[in-house]
Amino acid sequence: MSTSENEDHAEVSDIEPTAAARKRLRDRSKEVLSKQAVKIAKRAEEHESFINKVTHLLNVLGFGGFCFLLGARPQDVPLVYCLFYVVFVPLRWIYYRFKKWHYYLLDFCYYANTIFLVYLLFYPKNEKLFLVCFSFAEGPLAWALIVWRCSLVFSSVDKIVSVLIHLLPGLVFFTIRWWNPETLEAMRPEGASARVTWPYIEDKSYLCTWLFFVPLVVYTLWQVLYFLIVNVLRRQRFLRDPEVMTSYRELSKKAQKANNMWWRLSSLLGDQNRLLMFILLQGMFTVATMALTVPIFLSYELSMIFQLLKVSASVWNGAGFLLEVMPRQVILKEKKKSEMQTVPIQNDQS
Repeated sequence: MSTSENEDHAEVSDIEPTAAARKRLRDRSKEVLSKQAVKIAKRAEEHESFINKVTHLLNVLGFGGFCFLLGARPQDVPLVYCLFYVVFVPLRWIYYRFKKWHYYLLDFCYYANTIFLVYLLFYPKNEKLFLVCFSFAEGPLAWALIVWRCSLVFSSVDKIVSVLIHLLPGLVFFTIRWWNPETLEAMRPEGASARVTWPYIEDKSYLCTWLFFVPLVVYTLWQVLYFLIVNVLRRQRFLRDPEVMTSYRELSKKAQKANNMWWRLSSLLGDQNRLLMFILLQGMFTVATMALTVPIFLSYELSMIFQLLKVSASVWNGAGFLLEVMPRQVILKEKKKSEMQTVPIQNDQS
């Protein structure tokens, strides 16, 4: 063997133990984190009632504080949204990673929220980007809040975050459009007795382009990326582990169990093409909701009614969860506890 070959062999030998050591370290870290997560989950379950009360208290106070801020200083609402996003979305990823739900964070709502964050932090004066963000916030995200029955339940952090991910962006861009003092000053120049159109925007075709066509292109880009990641790059991962959840898996599971309209519609192209049909249905939903953002953008009255509709829908769904779903969950949980306590007693007697 030549000297160069010996050197190459030595380099490979050095790399292999290092790679193996790194893999062992990662596996060990995952094991430790998993054990700690289980311990935390068990402790949280032991004090579930107290934790729910504290969560309810803090969320009610937070909601009241946000309502005050919305009326007193609407120009600060975007800052509150940015703070919410950078704190709670990473925490949600950690929690979802443990539950094997982390692929939910590839959904369109998180993709859109990331664009909102970039706009608010780095390009707050970019009018075209504002229109794209407005279309996403008051289009697919806002209607998803209603269609997918997001529930405002103050005792559940997960449900609160789910609601705010869809509700807050619309409120942010509503305040920028109609209530922000800087925007109002630009909309009503000195000497004008009434409001004029949105600054620099008087051409309806310009509005349609940046509120509908361009956002649709950006949405299509997300759909292609999502399909490549979930159905091509990570396909084997999903085949190996059925517990790993995606939006399509969850919706299909619920729709099949309920045998509802969505399950029947997704079978129009045959069972083997349900995913394709799901993508088409989602695309149709996006097109319809984006088209509605044009009249919402132009009318203050319509925009205000829409904000009230979104909040009312989430509160109504929350009431349904508290009065109908939660009692059933409590009964099932108590039944499982009693069964677990009965088994050891029977074993002791035998």
